[in-house]
Amino acid sequence: MNKQVVAGLAVAVVIAAGGYAVFRGKAGADAASGGAAAASAPVPTAGASGPPVSVSTVAVQQRDVDVILEATGTVAALNSVDVRPQVASVITRVHIKEGQFVRAGELLFTLDARNDEVNVTKARAQLAKDQAALADAERQLARSKDLFAQNFISQGAVDTNQTLVESARAVVAADRAAIESAQVGLSYTRIVAPTAGRAGAINVYAGSTVQPGGNALVTITQLDPIAVAFSLPQRNLGAALATLRAGGGAVTALLPETGKTVVGKLQFVDNAVDAASGTVRVKAEFANRDEQLWPGAFVTVRLAVQTLNGASVIPQAAIIQSPRGSIVYVVDAGSRAVARPVVLVYASGEDAVVTGVKPGERVVVDGRQNLRPGAAVIERAPADGGGGRGRRGGAGPASSGAGVVLPAGASGAAVGRATAA
Repeated sequence: MNKQVVAGLAVAVVIAAGGYAVFRGKAGADAASGGAAAASAPVPTAGASGPPVSVSTVAVQQRDVDVILEATGTVAALNSVDVRPQVASVITRVHIKEGQFVRAGELLFTLDARNDEVNVTKARAQLAKDQAALADAERQLARSKDLFAQNFISQGAVDTNQTLVESARAVVAADRAAIESAQVGLSYTRIVAPTAGRAGAINVYAGSTVQPGGNALVTITQLDPIAVAFSLPQRNLGAALATLRAGGGAVTALLPETGKTVVGKLQFVDNAVDAASGTVRVKAEFANRDEQLWPGAFVTVRLAVQTLNGASVIPQAAIIQSPRGSIVYVVDAGSRAVARPVVLVYASGEDAVVTGVKPGERVVVDGRQNLRPGAAVIERAPADGGGGRGRRGGAGPASSGAGVVLPAGASGAAVGRATAA
């Protein structure tokens, strides 16, 4: 190959290399200008664009909410008496039937009374005899006084007759006491109901021999009114005492078999805390005309210890647990979702008492999982059965609402926060 051809190839290679370098430089400049333009463009907010999200909302309600302690209680009779005889004797007649309701003073059993009747008759005869002796002594005293007035006898004779009269009067008084004693013994042969109530099983029949130290003849239990006893932890003692001093708070007993509830009143707080369990014994009294409560039965007891006045109530389903705490989505005037931090004070069932929202504000219940702050929303009617009682009304005036149920022993610190809020 001659020198001219080699020189031409070298020139061609140099020209090609220069053109490639120019092309790379222009491409880099274009990429840099494009990145700068992208950096200066506004970044769209998450959720602020896109189609509106369909949600259901509930207005925050303002009402008075009862703070309630819950425990398991045992039904107990206010009065339960084991009827026993006071003397050894034989049953002659049973006047009641098992399960019968008896009145106080009603005759239950009759014992063999023949020996006691004889003793009463004997004591009355002795009284009659001694009364005759007293009458004779009084006549002798009257004669001696007449004779003393005529100076036929001495003063000592009159004093002797006076002593005989006083002795006879004392004997008559003792006879009357003996009659009363015999009548008391006779009264033991008639066994009457010491209190009104329902008779239990009868353990004797006519002809049975009974003794004071033996088994009870029958047990009479008062059913109306009736009590429910339950225990509260020591940390709830102050709330229970405050409720008792205020006249006794409402106590609700839930019957597990029927699901029915009866309402009573707190009546008693024990004077000591059980050191073994750290609990205090309390009792509530209930009217029991329809006999829904039966001694020995277990019931769920709810004691209202405090009322949160004007509390903000929302459905528990509206609360979202985020990494920064509990929040709810509130729909603002522009139909946009606003994340609002809230503090859960107390909760029961479907309702929750919170701080951080105002009465009348609309919080999202259904569809909140699809929301982002600032997202447009379309409100729809809530689904049946969701969101609790708060869905059925707006804020409205404050009214007494259902109680917040707490396990016995729940802390009362949050109650103060709710009251302050």
